[in-house]
Amino acid sequence: MDDELYEHHRIVADAKQALVRIDKFLMDRLPNVTRTKLQAGIKEGFVRVNEKEVKPNYKVHPGDEILIALPEPPRDTEVVPENIPIDIVFEDEHLLVVNKPAGMVVHPAYQNWTGTLVNALAWHFQNLPEMKGNEGRPGLVHRIDKGTSGLLVIAKTEKAMNGLARQFFDHSIERTYHALVWGVPEPDKGTINVNLGRSPKDRRITVAFEDANLGRHAITHYEVLRDLRYVALVKCNLETGRTHQIRAHMRHIGHPLFNDATYGGDRILKGTQFSKFRSFVDNCFRIIPRQALHARSLGFIHPITKERKQFSSELPVDMEEVLEKWESYVRYN
Repeated sequence: MDDELYEHHRIVADAKQALVRIDKFLMDRLPNVTRTKLQAGIKEGFVRVNEKEVKPNYKVHPGDEILIALPEPPRDTEVVPENIPIDIVFEDEHLLVVNKPAGMVVHPAYQNWTGTLVNALAWHFQNLPEMKGNEGRPGLVHRIDKGTSGLLVIAKTEKAMNGLARQFFDHSIERTYHALVWGVPEPDKGTINVNLGRSPKDRRITVAFEDANLGRHAITHYEVLRDLRYVALVKCNLETGRTHQIRAHMRHIGHPLFNDATYGGDRILKGTQFSKFRSFVDNCFRIIPRQALHARSLGFIHPITKERKQFSSELPVDMEEVLEKWESYVRYN
């Protein structure tokens, strides 16, 4: 068993168990888990039968020991309300749009049980709805990484949550991100259509798979907004919403996000090794001690009023400051 995985369920099939697919078998025994989520977990190696990984079409036999182990330890789903300020961009009785600062985790998870956006929401609003299989994450229909800043929509009612979830499922929600990446992508406008999935070596990292049978379908459209010779400001539109999608896709095409330690962007990847340049880059890293990624705009159909809603968020101070420094460096060097 991998060191990062924690046991959540251990089930032994009955001696009279009929042969049945493992995803169906587990659907009948695990509460609030969708078949899609189960199949994805089986493919990612989180389900083992008699200590071996299996495929979703594996037939459970009498006496089989089935272990479900996940990267996060089990924990009850109670969320502790915390009085943390929230930057609310829009709010009505059905939903709200918030501007999340970099460094704030969206929902409680391993090593981050408190101080999250969900803890703050639990304080500001009572009885936010939860999606099935998403207990402990009230109001959430999507999320952005701890180090990423920008816009998130939160549902305040079950009807709003279902309507928004449907739009995410249909990929009809408009999500635009601004990223500072190493190098300048060529061509300056394009689409990255490469499957993504967890790395077999380190499940915390998302990797690209050229084999269409591996990973999950993922599409990112990008466009270079500013060519700064060593780095570029790139606009990314998500068609799908995979974990670390932009970070993994940009690394795949050879342009990791600036100061993204997880994906190799926290070292000089373009330019000279002269001490002057090194100290300039180190200074920029200190200004933005995270991956340079911001959820810039969000557009969707209001699930209740059916109006088209569009929101945008200015680049945060750390990204603006680093961009100004790069523009100045390129101009005078």
